[in-house]
Amino acid sequence: MAPEQDGKMTGRSGSQGGAVAGSASGPLQPEALRRCCDPESLPFESTAELPDLDDAIGQLRAAEAVRFGIGIKRPGFNIFALGPSGVGKEHLVRRALETQAAREPVPDDWCYVNNFVDGHKPVAMGLPAGRAMPFRRDMERLVNELMAAIPAAFESEEYRHRREVIEEELKQRQGTAFEALQQKALDKSVGLIRTPMGLALAPLKGGEVVKPDDFEKLDEGERTRIQSDIEALQGELQALFRQIPVWERETREKLRALHRDVVSYAVGHLIDEQRQRYREIPVVFEFLASVQADVIDNAEIFLRRSMPQEADGPGPVPGMPALGSDALFRRYQVNVIVANEPGSGAPVIFEDHPSLENLIGRIEHISQFGALVTDFNLIKGGSLHRANGGYLVLDARRLLNQPFAWEELKRALRSRLARIQSMGQLMSLVSTVSLEPGAIALDVKIVLLGDRLLYYLLSRYDPDFHELFKVPADFDDRITFDPDGLMRYARMIATLARREKLRPLDRSAVARVIEHASRVAEDSERLTANLEGIADLVREADFWAGEGGAVRITAEHVEQAIGAHIRRADRVREHVQEEIRRGTILIDTAGAVVGQVNGLSVVQLGDFTFGQPSRITARVRLGRGQVVDIEREVELGGPIHSKGVLILSSYLAARYAAERPLSLNASLVFEQSYGGVEGDSASSAELYALLSALAAAPIRQSLAVTGSVNQLGQVQAIGGVNEKIEGFFDVCRAAGLLDGHGVLIPASNVKHLMLRRDVIEAVAAGKFHIYAVETIDQGIEILTGIAAGAPDAKGGYPSDSINGRVEARLAGFAEAARRFAQQGRERGDEGPAAH
Repeated sequence: MAPEQDGKMTGRSGSQGGAVAGSASGPLQPEALRRCCDPESLPFESTAELPDLDDAIGQLRAAEAVRFGIGIKRPGFNIFALGPSGVGKEHLVRRALETQAAREPVPDDWCYVNNFVDGHKPVAMGLPAGRAMPFRRDMERLVNELMAAIPAAFESEEYRHRREVIEEELKQRQGTAFEALQQKALDKSVGLIRTPMGLALAPLKGGEVVKPDDFEKLDEGERTRIQSDIEALQGELQALFRQIPVWERETREKLRALHRDVVSYAVGHLIDEQRQRYREIPVVFEFLASVQADVIDNAEIFLRRSMPQEADGPGPVPGMPALGSDALFRRYQVNVIVANEPGSGAPVIFEDHPSLENLIGRIEHISQFGALVTDFNLIKGGSLHRANGGYLVLDARRLLNQPFAWEELKRALRSRLARIQSMGQLMSLVSTVSLEPGAIALDVKIVLLGDRLLYYLLSRYDPDFHELFKVPADFDDRITFDPDGLMRYARMIATLARREKLRPLDRSAVARVIEHASRVAEDSERLTANLEGIADLVREADFWAGEGGAVRITAEHVEQAIGAHIRRADRVREHVQEEIRRGTILIDTAGAVVGQVNGLSVVQLGDFTFGQPSRITARVRLGRGQVVDIEREVELGGPIHSKGVLILSSYLAARYAAERPLSLNASLVFEQSYGGVEGDSASSAELYALLSALAAAPIRQSLAVTGSVNQLGQVQAIGGVNEKIEGFFDVCRAAGLLDGHGVLIPASNVKHLMLRRDVIEAVAAGKFHIYAVETIDQGIEILTGIAAGAPDAKGGYPSDSINGRVEARLAGFAEAARRFAQQGRERGDEGPAAH
């Protein structure tokens, strides 16, 4: 455990005003140690009488920034709500967005449809709000009707008659041509006969085919004439064979035209019904025209549902994967990715898991036969699509933790387009052909929720951040403790109790919650804005009220909840206190010791913080003006702690050795410290230990010290003052030595005191004291009981004062160093002073 953990509070510098409710000559009075909220001053009996609090409490600056960011409709004016968790960022943002969104128009619905020209580039289609889902259902109904209408059209008598006419025409053309050729052959005594090899020409005589032997017996002139006629007829026969495929092709074209006419007739009135229904939406008109043309071209896919598919039937439609028995009909479906309700206002989307796919959408795949296939129906929209035309709220830390999500969000905001890409495409991990969905025009306001450190880091290291997030909404973590703030806090508690159906709080409970809120804020003039922590306290108090059968939550229940919370978390503190009592951790609470002081530190474990005393010792000897911080030398001291020790060296040199060398070698250490030491709140204690060692003045071990110091000897404010005081109080009480004990704190920390009631009771009884000091001189007087001493006209101090003793000791060191140096020169070496 690090004995010094309050470095987080070093950003608060205390004012150096006069002593408040006490001075170095006397301890603070009990009324200065805690600001109480008198229940009688609250103008209500219970929170049931108070109206709800509609707006955020103590967040006027942030609320104004959020309203501005919502209202300005310019690129880049997105909002970053920064502040600690629990201060109500999400609640304030949600209320502001929902209020504004309810007054804004409902954005378009969005869907993806098939691109019948380029199947891997689906078309994004925007429709008026509330029209996408009916359009999808209408297209499904249209496909079902086409599945019935097209086969029925091909089964009609008219279709059969027209087809028979076309087919009969082909037969007649072929028959007429063959008959004409046959008659011509007969006129020349040549016959057209069928053989196993096909049609052949042969000479005739008396209606009979002339045998080869008889043909050879004919005179030469006759044979020559017959051969010449056969060759001529053979040429005509071959020409006829070549003409037949042409006639068949023409017949097929006529049949196709007939099919198109039949399909057009069957489809036309159904498509016209859809056109009439969506006549005011041009993009639907264009899509329906494409659907009609595609259905006419691919009517076979509807016919195959009503008849067995032949082995040589038509194959899959190009550009469509085989996604099941109804895959071919998927090409006419509508994939709705955004559907808005008319009259609902602009969308407000809170994305709690802003991964890349949840943010920009994804393209899903189906595994079939060992391959991944997809189509436009497997495109899924993201939160950017759902928030398009409205507002999207994201947690900045969660967003930045997701790979590619932050960069893709920035790209979408810069281009004002929502593009859907898979992680595999972005990382070039997918080698298969995928889809390239059309981009959707993006008009969205982004609100990021995050802490201040994250905002400042992005501002410093991301050059795109300020271009895209120009509106910071800075949430305060404290609220002014005044009558107006007090009543608003009470209304906030009442609103919480009603919203979560808790028991009402009586005014004593409200007063105790307010006092606890001031304690959490570490300031008697402020209340914490960590409303989630206060809400948890009220919930726990309601539990204890239920355990006791009470109808209202009282101050006793709140106190019980606070005690139970501490009890659950204070195991480590109890062990530390136990080891101090047993003497394992050496802390003196009686007597006086030279060069030893009780410093106070803060240990934070989760959301529980407690104070712990630490022994600080100092040793001095002749040297070369070095104050050695042992913690820093062994790399256990943080930079802020090391800075505080360096200030001590400067203070000593400037005050006591302005005109002579600081011939001092001193060492400082936190005894029994085995962890890191950070923060400067122990610098005044370290200086007291040094002055005690130099002046040989014992320090009272019944007192403990906290506070930082500057080069002028002024004691400055520190954090965790309440926990530090209570930590030493618990040690003294456990040792049974609570008699005249106390703590020295900076005077500028008095306004931060919100001590436990048992500490205040001990102060009122004179058994424990709290001293507010402004300077090191005031503190050393209290610790040693010896006057610090004021400088005379020549700058010297009284010899019996602390400052006089220190000055004399350092002067003796300087004289000894001079003598050693002189002896070294006489011997020709550097002398012992060098060592």
